[in-house]
Order: sequence, then structure tokens, then C-alpha cells
Amino acid sequence: MASHIVGYPRMGPKRELKFALESFWDGKSSAEDLEKVAAGLRASIWKQMSDVGIKYIPSNTFSYYDQVLDTTAMLGAVPPRYSWTGGEIGFSTFFSMARGNASVPAMEMTKWFDTNYHFIVPELGPDVNFSYASHKAVNEYKEAKAQGVDTVPVLVGPVSYLLLSKPAKGVEKTFHLLSLLDKILPIYKEVIAELKAAGASWIQFDEPTLVMDLESHQLEAFTKAYADLQSALSGVEVLVETYFADIPAAAFKTLTSLSGVSGFGFDLVRGTQTLDLIKGGFPTGKYLFAGVVDGRNIWANDLDASLSTLQSLESIVGKDKLVVSTSCSLLHTAVDLVNEPKLDQEIKSWLAFAAQKVVEVNALAKALTGHKDEAYFSANATAQASRKSSPRVNNEAVQKAAAALKGSDHRRATDVSSRLDAQQKKLNLPILPTTTIGSFPQTVELRRVRREYKAKKISEEDYDKAIKEEINKVVKLQEELDIDVLVHGEPERNDMVEYFGEQLSGFAFTANGWVQSYGSRCVKPPIIYGDVSRPNPMTVYWSSAAQSMTKRPMKGMLTGPVTILNWSFVRNDQPRSETCYQIALAIKDEVEDLEKAGITVIQIDEAALREGLPLRKSEHAFYLDWAVHSFRITNVGVQDTTQIHTHMCYSNFNDIIQSIINMDADVITIENSRSDEKLLSVFREGVKYGAGIGPGVYDIHSPRIPSTDEIADRINKMLAVLETNILWVNPDCGLKTRKYGEVKPALENMVSAAKILRTKLGSA
Repeated sequence: MASHIVGYPRMGPKRELKFALESFWDGKSSAEDLEKVAAGLRASIWKQMSDVGIKYIPSNTFSYYDQVLDTTAMLGAVPPRYSWTGGEIGFSTFFSMARGNASVPAMEMTKWFDTNYHFIVPELGPDVNFSYASHKAVNEYKEAKAQGVDTVPVLVGPVSYLLLSKPAKGVEKTFHLLSLLDKILPIYKEVIAELKAAGASWIQFDEPTLVMDLESHQLEAFTKAYADLQSALSGVEVLVETYFADIPAAAFKTLTSLSGVSGFGFDLVRGTQTLDLIKGGFPTGKYLFAGVVDGRNIWANDLDASLSTLQSLESIVGKDKLVVSTSCSLLHTAVDLVNEPKLDQEIKSWLAFAAQKVVEVNALAKALTGHKDEAYFSANATAQASRKSSPRVNNEAVQKAAAALKGSDHRRATDVSSRLDAQQKKLNLPILPTTTIGSFPQTVELRRVRREYKAKKISEEDYDKAIKEEINKVVKLQEELDIDVLVHGEPERNDMVEYFGEQLSGFAFTANGWVQSYGSRCVKPPIIYGDVSRPNPMTVYWSSAAQSMTKRPMKGMLTGPVTILNWSFVRNDQPRSETCYQIALAIKDEVEDLEKAGITVIQIDEAALREGLPLRKSEHAFYLDWAVHSFRITNVGVQDTTQIHTHMCYSNFNDIIQSIINMDADVITIENSRSDEKLLSVFREGVKYGAGIGPGVYDIHSPRIPSTDEIADRINKMLAVLETNILWVNPDCGLKTRKYGEVKPALENMVSAAKILRTKLGSA
């Protein structure tokens, strides 16, 4: 039975790794304590897959932060600012690169392709002295073997690693990163030699960049790399894995012609056209790792449909060369349905988390060999039919309202310049107005209050009082800091998507459906199973209460439709655009109710707009059209004097700047500091932006507190390319994950920097 898992969640079913990491970072536990938790998680995962019957079980997919940073450590590519002096890279250097420390900032973090997972971007240049500095891949293979499990060690492929990197600070932006290939391949050869010596019979190289629109010289780099590695790989079977999209025809040809490669892995869930390429010519004698079980979503596989696909592939590649696999790593899905005792039984029957997907893969592999579990397949077919026919899924009125949006345009009646004038007359803000992105620290006490209220251990009256006290504390702090446009701090919210999903129809929720976002940060995506509508106002009560506590403008805080869509597990039985339009109409109702309640500044966060951009350029225009349209639908009906803000997180926005302008928001706040102010380059290149804009002045994902001078320097860089009257001053993102001891001094320095520059601009 040939079954394979590309990768597996590493946080643990109850986020065990998260808590171990944070305890270690806080100095409450030792490195040995952390390593013990990690070893226990790895052992349980390997045993679980082995017990199910998976043949090709991955190792080295565990990480204390992320797999790209692990590769940076393996290659010894540590930026000089971390003062690493050689030898095996330990936790201190590793976590400093990921999180920064008291004296130096972290490396850039950005989205892993079109997922909500983030990776630490390697900083490379011609002077990097690569060295084999982390033996993690070999150590974990040996660790599994000692437990009686022979695994497939997984490495980020050398070409994808370089293509995902960026030139280090001080290196020309035009530096050819692939020119470093000859420098890193010797280290890959050392790793391969050690894995072979340890007994590895297969090695998996993840080369996901192959699904991108690559140029010919980039494709040639794959041919060169694997030709160079061929002799080192002699005597071991090699799998090159791709995922997340269709592989272009030219890349398919390059991949299937690589020297010394035994098998090729494809995402056949998102890459439906790849099937045609395989049918059109798959190399004889090679293994096909067919990713038919979705690693990106939580819906149970349609086993009969997948089996039919596999049988058609079997006739092409042969029974002995077909391996049933996941479409990508299961890192992107929740861990185990067993931990969901309270989830609605009907909906639960429609779902499969990572642990269940492992079982699905093996069941399909067994069925291919003539050992079909008839009862399992029958139960699956029953659940599939139940989902299609359930009245809970379909709402005709919602479907009609969303369908009516197609083909029409939705824009506010006046242009942004006129609106900003009207808003300034009403708000009377200074130049370089200061604000924050929305959330304030979520303390242990605050989480306890929410938890007890949810468990009905405290009354609604007590809960209401506690939340209002927290809002009042946040309002008073912002007034003391002299921030111009305030937020209420979101103490009533667990998560920026889940909070809204809980109040919308068509959503279901898990207790432990956590998915890693970056480092120890996990999110619990809601499940959109049916048509979406808003039965009642969702935020008006708390926003109104907050506004009553201050004379300063108080932002109403909403999550936008595209972000709710992209940060949820979305139904796969209709186009994503239709679901997004339904959410947009629900948020539109909320925006208009906030305005009626006297909230004059409303922020509709679209943190994930860029994240949902398809990986292939040919699909960009269609996505951006409906995504931007969905945002505009939410605020098309408000008055000119109501100021609409939006916020965007870590991503490369420069290639979609025209779509961002087309969103027609009055003010956009956007991540800037950690990505080395890459955003500003688009304005240096002549893009004219007439709306308000707040490129973040400091990184909130690091505990480091920036100085007033450092923030002032960042603002000056912005003023060099942006008009004074449109520039806002704000952090990169919400402050939810930080402590008050970090937040207060950082915001003090931010406001001080803004005031210093106002004075200078005023005297000039």
C-alpha cells in the first residue's frame, strides 16, 4: 500500500508546542523542557502515522518556528547583526533571527505562498559564508528510526530556498540570488551524505516555487541543481514535491526531466489542470505522488471521486508507481476531530482534520490494492450526500442578494480627495495623526473573564461590567498618550475572524481547531459551511460604549469580507467569490448601523487581501476584481463625512498597489517596518496615492521597544515619498499579542516622534 503524507501540524492537538515555546521565551522553563515537549510531539505524530499504515512518513517537518528558518540555520546563513560566531546554531541565535532581541530587530516575515502561514525570509548576499550549522534533519531522522519508524526526511529544496530569499541589507536589490546555488549545494550534499549514512532510503525536497510563473533561467536552475546533486543522491530515492496550484507546462517538463529524481508530487486538489499534463506524458518508471486529499481545508474527502481519479492515474503510471498523498502539508489544517466533542454531529460528519486525512489517504491506498473498506466508503458517501441536501447549507434569499451584485459596480458617490476634506472639517485632526490598528493586549484576566462568561460561570451583567472597565482603561491610556484617533482595544473579541463568524449565520466553530500562523501564534479558523447572513448588529454596542467614554474619534472595528473568507475554512461547493459577496453584504449592514450610532471612523480590516492572490498571474485579475468589489460593497452607502479605514498585514503589496488604490478607502494602514520599508519603494517609483496612508512605524511582532529617534527616522523616510497631509503614524499591526510593559513605552515613543516632526514641519 503506497501512501504518503507531505507534512503534518507541529503545534500539537492542544497547542502543546505553543505553550512550551512561550514558557521558554518568558524564562519560565528551560531549553531541556522545551526539547522534551517537542520530542514527545514528534514521537506521537510518527507513531500515529505508522499505526494507521502510512508507508512514506515525513520527518524534519517539525519546527520550533518555521521550515525556511530551519533551512537558513542548516546553511549557516545567519545575518551578521546576530553576532553568531559559528558552530551548531542554538536557540538563542535561532529565536533572535525569528523574533529579534533587545539590541537587534528580527528578520522579515512574509506569507508562505497564498496561505495564512508565515515564514522568515532569508537575507542573502555575495559575502555570506555558508556552513553546515544545523544537523536537525539528520537528528530527527535518527530519532524516528530509534523509535522504529523509517521516515522520509523533508528538506526545503535548494532552488526554492533561494527564490524565496531576498538580498541582505546593503546588497543591491538586483543581486542574482540564484548565483548562490553553487555555494549552498555542497551543504545539501553533506546533509544527504549524513542521511544516507543514517539509513534513509528516500529524501523529499519541497520545491513549491515550481508552481509559480518562473522565467527560463529560473527553471534552468532546477536542472542544474539536481544534476549537481545527482551523484550525492545515488543510492537513495528522491521525491520532489510541489503544491498549492497547477504546475505550468514548462515547469512540469523541467521537473519530470530532473536528474536522479525518482518521484514527483503534485497538488491535484488546487491543481486540477495538472492531471492533463500527467495524462499527456508522465515519465516511464517514475513514481507519481498524487495529492488527492486536501491539505488546505477541513472537508471530508469525496472518497469515491478520489478513487476514480487514482484509478485513471494508475492506468498511466502503473500500479507499483502510484502513491496516494495529501495535496500539501497538513500544517494548514486543524489537528484532530477527536478534540471536538461539542461540534454539531451533522457538520462533524462532513469534516476531516489532519488525523482523519491520514486515515483517508491510507483508505484510498488500500482501496487501490483491492482492499476497499466498504463500511468506511459507505459512511463517507452518506456524509457527502447529507451535506449537499442539508437545508442548513442553503438560504435562497441570501443567494439572490449576492447574485444581484454581479456585473454592477459599487463606489462611494464622491472621490477620496473631496471626502477627506469633508472628514477633516468634522474630525479636525493634526498633521501626522496618530492611531493604532485596533487591538490592545489580551491579558490573562481578560481571557479568564471571556472564558467564564462563555461557560456561563459569570452573569451577563458581570461580563458587561468587566469588558467596559477594560475599554475604559484602554481609552484613558490612549488619551494619556495623546493618540488622536482611538480604538476600544477589542477586549470582547477572541479573534478578528472568529468573533464575527460567531455572530453570522452559516458558520461553525471548533474548540481546538488551531492552525499555526507563525512561531507560537495559532489561529482557529471558523468553518463556513452554508450561506452567510447577519441576523443582528455585531459591534455597535461596544463601539458606542467606547465612544461615550471620550470626545476623541473612536474607530469602529470590523473585519472585511475578503479577510473573513481567506482566514476561514471555506465551503468548497460553490465559488469563493459568491461566499465573499454574501459576507460583504453582512458587513455592509454592520457599517451602516455603526454610522447610524454616531461612529464617524470605521476600520474594515482586509489583512488577508493579498494573501488570497492566486499564485499564477493569469488568475490575478479575476480574483482582484471580486475581492476589491467585495470591500467596496461594505461601505458604498456611508456619508462623505464617515471615514473608512482599512488595514493590511505582512505581504508584498507592490504588485497589487493599483488594486489597493481601487479599494477606494479613505485611509489605509499597512505593514512596513519589518519588510525593510519595501512598501515605500512603490511610491518612490512614481505611484500617486491620494488617500490617507499609515505605513507602520514599528514592528509589533517583536518584543523590542523602538526609540523615538528610530520612529522619527522612519517617518522622515515616509515623508520623502508621501505628501504630509495624507500620512498617518501607527504601529504595523494590532497590539493583542504584546504586553502592556512593551506597548506603553512603544506608543509613547511613537507619539513623541510624531509631535517632534509636527513641530519641525510647522516651523518649516
